[in-house]
Amino acid sequence: MFQDWTILLVGLGYLGLLFAVATWGDSQSRRRPRGGRPLIYALSLGVYCTSWTYFGSVGIAARTGLDFIPIYLGPILVFVFGWRLIQAIAAISKRHNIASIADFISARYGKSEALGAVVAVIAVIGIVPYISIQLKAVSASLQVINFAPLWQAGLPASATGIDGLSIMVAVTMGIFAILFGTRHIDTTEHQDGMILAIAVESIVKLVAFLLVGLFVVNGIMGGWSSFSDRIAAAPQVEGLFAQGLDGGRWLTMTFLAACAIILLPRQFHVTAVENASGTEIRRARWLFPAYLVAINIFVIPIAIAGLLIMPPGSDPDTFVLALPVNAGSQIFTMIAFIGGLSASTAMVIVECIALSIMVCNNLVVPLLLRQRDQERVAIHNDMGERLVLIRRWAIVLVLALAYGYYRMIGASAALAQVGLISFAAIAQLAPAFFGGLLWRRGTARGAMAGIAAGSAVWLYTLLLPSFVDAGWIGRGFIDDGPMGLAVLRPRMLFFMEFDPVTHGVLWSMIVNIATYVVVSLMRLPTAIERMQAASFVSREIPGPGAGFRLWRTTVSAERLEATVARYIGPARARAAFAEYFAQRGGGSPVGQEADIRLFRFAEHLLASAVGVSSARLVIALMLERHSTHARGAMRLLDDASAAIQYNRDVLQSAIDNVGQGIAVFDRDMALICWNSQFQDYLSLSSEMTRVGAPMAEIVPAFLARTDSRQEQSVDRLRKLMETHDLFRERMTNTGKVLEIRSSSMPDGGVVVTFIDVTESVEAADALQRANESLERRVAERTAELTRLNKALAVAKSEADAANTSKTQFLAAASHDILQPLNAAR
Repeated sequence: MFQDWTILLVGLGYLGLLFAVATWGDSQSRRRPRGGRPLIYALSLGVYCTSWTYFGSVGIAARTGLDFIPIYLGPILVFVFGWRLIQAIAAISKRHNIASIADFISARYGKSEALGAVVAVIAVIGIVPYISIQLKAVSASLQVINFAPLWQAGLPASATGIDGLSIMVAVTMGIFAILFGTRHIDTTEHQDGMILAIAVESIVKLVAFLLVGLFVVNGIMGGWSSFSDRIAAAPQVEGLFAQGLDGGRWLTMTFLAACAIILLPRQFHVTAVENASGTEIRRARWLFPAYLVAINIFVIPIAIAGLLIMPPGSDPDTFVLALPVNAGSQIFTMIAFIGGLSASTAMVIVECIALSIMVCNNLVVPLLLRQRDQERVAIHNDMGERLVLIRRWAIVLVLALAYGYYRMIGASAALAQVGLISFAAIAQLAPAFFGGLLWRRGTARGAMAGIAAGSAVWLYTLLLPSFVDAGWIGRGFIDDGPMGLAVLRPRMLFFMEFDPVTHGVLWSMIVNIATYVVVSLMRLPTAIERMQAASFVSREIPGPGAGFRLWRTTVSAERLEATVARYIGPARARAAFAEYFAQRGGGSPVGQEADIRLFRFAEHLLASAVGVSSARLVIALMLERHSTHARGAMRLLDDASAAIQYNRDVLQSAIDNVGQGIAVFDRDMALICWNSQFQDYLSLSSEMTRVGAPMAEIVPAFLARTDSRQEQSVDRLRKLMETHDLFRERMTNTGKVLEIRSSSMPDGGVVVTFIDVTESVEAADALQRANESLERRVAERTAELTRLNKALAVAKSEADAANTSKTQFLAAASHDILQPLNAAR
C-alpha cells in the first residue's frame, strides 16, 4: 500500500515532532511555572497503555472475549480507591531523593546495595520481554501495511526488509531516550520536556484509536444497525462475549495490573519521580481512569469486525491496522500506524530511561566504587560525566537485549502472553514494596530472599514454558516435567491445574510472601533498617537536634563539599552547601568540621545522582580513609542515624502522651514537629500535617472549621508569631473549644500548644447560667415580696379605716341609745 520510504519518512517525522515538543517543553519550563502541569501529569500516566493496549487488547477480545478488561480494572481501582497510597509513595520518594523502584525498596530496607542490585536485575529481566513486544508491534505494523499475506500469524519478516525499518525505529527511540533522559546528572530532576512529549503521545494514540474505531463501525461495517445484524448472523462471535468469566484468571490479571501501575519502572518514574504535588495525583485520580475507559471503548467492536471480515488464521493482534488496510483506506491506515507507533515509542523511551537509572545506580556504580583503585574512582575522578555515559550505554544495552528477545521469542508469541509474563515478574517486587510500607519488622534479608525465591518460581513456571512454546526447549519439559517428574511439571506443580498465568502467579506469590516473612522474623532489623522503617511506615523524617554531636571525624566540610561536587557538579554543590550553612546561622564550609548532620545532608544530595544505596557507599568510602574500613564507616553512620532516630522517637513518644496538642514551627514558620493530638484537635488532613507545611496554610485550614471568619487569619497569625496572645476557638465540627498559646524559641521558631478547655468553658457557662438564674429568681422573689408588702399595707390601711369606722359607729350608736335612757330617768 505504501512504499518503504514513505513509512520510514512518516515514522521518523513523527518522532522528530516529538523531539520538537520535548525541546519546546524544556524551554517553556525554564521560562515560566507549570500552568497545566496536573493535566500533563495525568496524560503522561497514559504511558501504561502500550502496544499491548493498542493492538493486544483487540487480540485478547478476539480470542477470549472480555478478558482484556482486568488489565485496566486494576489501575482504575488503584487510582480511585488507593490514591492516598500513591500520594504517600510520591512524598516518600521526594523526601529521600529516590529516583527508581530499586532505590525505593533499597532505601526502605536500610539502603541495602545488594537488595537494590537484585531489584534492578529482576526489573531488567522482567521488562526486556515487555520492550520486545513493542518492537514486535512496530514490525507487525510494517508487515501489515506492505505485505497483506503477512497478516497470517507466525510468518517471518526477515525476507521483506521490514527488520531494517524496525531496527531504525528502535535506534531512533534509543536516541530520543538518550537525548531527553540522560541530559542531567540529577535523576530526580523533573524532565518536563519528555513528560510533555509522553502526554502528547497519550493524546495521539487515544485519538487514533477512537478514529479507527469510528471508521470500522461506520465506514466498514455500515453503522451500528448493520453491525448488529451481522453479529446476530454469526452466533460464534456473539457467543464469544456471552460466555462465562473465569473468576480466577480475572482476579489474577486484576492483581497483576494493580501491581504494575505502581511497580513497573516506567510507571514508578512517571507517577512518583515526576510528580510535583499532591494536586496532580488528586486530579489524576479521575482523569487517568477516564482515559483508560475511553481508549477501550472500541476494543470489542474492532475485535468483532476483525473476526467477521478478516480471513481465518489472521493474527487478531493486527486487526486495528489490518481492517483499514483491507478496506483500502490509506488515511485511516496511516492514522492506525501512527497511533501504534506512539503507543510503542512512549513505553520504550520511558522504560529505557527508568531501567538505565537502575542499571547505573544499583549495578555499575557500586562496582566502580568497590574497585581496588576505588579511591581514584570515588575521590579524584569527575563522576558526573561518567554517570551520564553509563546511563546512555545502559539504554543501548536494554534495547539490544529487547531486540534479541524479540528475534528469539517475541516474534512467535502473542502480545498479551509476553505482557503478562512481564507483569508477573514485576509483581515479585510487591511483597517487599508494600510490606515495607506497612510492616516495620521486614528486613533487607527477608526482602531479598522473598524476591529471589518468587522470581525463581516465576522463571520456572512462566518464563521457561514460554521458551518451550517458542521451540527452544522440548515439550517434554512441560508435559512430563524435569527428568520425568510429573509432580514438578511447570504448569501443574504438585498436580494443581489452573490457567497457566494464574498457576505461575499463585505459586510465586505464596513462595515470595512466605520467604519474606519467615526470613525477616529470623533476625532482628539492624539500626539503619529500624530507622528507615520508621521513616517509611510512619512517614516520619528523622532529623538531629540543633546541638547534636555524636562523633568526630577529621573530614572537613570543605572536603565533603568537594566530594559531593564530583558527582552532582561544583555549582550545584556550592549552592546547596551555602544554603545549608545559611540556614544554620551563616558561615561557610571552609575550616569547619563535618558532623553527622552535614554527612546526612551530603548523602541526601548524592542520592539524586547515584541512588540511595550508592550515596551511602560514597560517604562510607570517604570515611574509610579517616577510619577503619568501609563496613565500619557504614556502621558508624548507621549507629549515629539510629541514635538520632531513637532520640526523636523518645521525644515523639513523650509529646504524643501529653494531653495537649503541640506543634513546633521553625524560623521560617514551617512545621517540623507535632503530636497526634494536634492533628486530631484541628481535624487536619495528612497533607497539612507534613514536615515543611507552612503555618500560613495550616491556620486558614484550621479557622475554616471554627466560628471565626477567614478574615481573622492575619490576626491569628500575628498573635501566634509576634504578640503570643492567648485566644480561643470553637470547632464547629466537633464542638470542642481550644485554647491556643504560642511561645518563641531561641532559634526564632515557635511552639504552639492547643488545650481542650471544653469542659471548663462548659462549666463556666453553666455557672454563668446558674448565676443569671439565681439573680432572676431573687428579683422575682423581691418583686413578689414588694407586692405582698404593698398588699399588706393596703389591707392594714383598710383594716384601720374599718376599725375607725367601727369605733365611730359604736360611739354614735351608744350616744343614740344612752340619750333616751337618760331622758327616761
